[in-house]
Formats: sequence, structure tokens, C-alpha cells
Amino acid sequence: MGCVGSTPANKDAGGSSDGNHGTKKVRKPKAWKHPQPITMAQLRQMREEFWDTAPHYGGQKVIWDALRVASESEVSHAQVVVESAGIIVSNADLTLCYDERGAKYELPKYVLSEPTNLIRDS
Repeated sequence: MGCVGSTPANKDAGGSSDGNHGTKKVRKPKAWKHPQPITMAQLRQMREEFWDTAPHYGGQKVIWDALRVASESEVSHAQVVVESAGIIVSNADLTLCYDERGAKYELPKYVLSEPTNLIRDS
């Protein structure tokens, strides 16, 4: 009935004609700057807090887990992860995604890349 999420995500199911269920090609996020310089330890803490709380705002835990793996991976591996999980990538930098049921997943830039004003630990 025209629903993007109506086909199985199982890669052994024969696949669709486009092979990617409407998923955009994943790319690295654009450079961004945090409001104030932060250390790598602070960035790690922000990321942990996000991943610990994100599933409580809706969506499926398995999709949140896949998004975490994708966000912590190289771009080519991230692409495989989102396709395998049936994640529909709305923004190529993974800041906005949907699952096959239509649930929305928003990822902040700080879980996807480092800010330009990151204080490097010496």
C-alpha cells in the first residue's frame, strides 16, 4: 500500500528492487561547535547520558542499539548497520531517522562526531 516500512528488513527475503528501503547514503556530520569548549571526558559523559535515556522517549530499543553502533562506526559500517536494522535515514548524517513502524529517532550531533572546539586531553 505504498508504505516504505511494509517490506521485511531480512536480507534473505529476496530484497526489493532498490535494495535499500528508502534509506539515504550515510555521511559524516558537518563540522559543528559546542557552545563552550569541552573535554573528551565531558563529551563521553554527554554521549553516555544520551544513550542511557534515549530509549525512554519512545521507539524500539533494538533500533536505538543499532543507531548507537552506527554512530560509533566508520561510515561504510554505519550504512550496513542501518540497512540491516531496517532504519529509514531521513537526514544522511543520522540526526533524523525512522523505523519501519514510523517511530522517529533524533540523534544530537555530539553523539555522531566531535565538536571543532574539543579540548584534547594531553
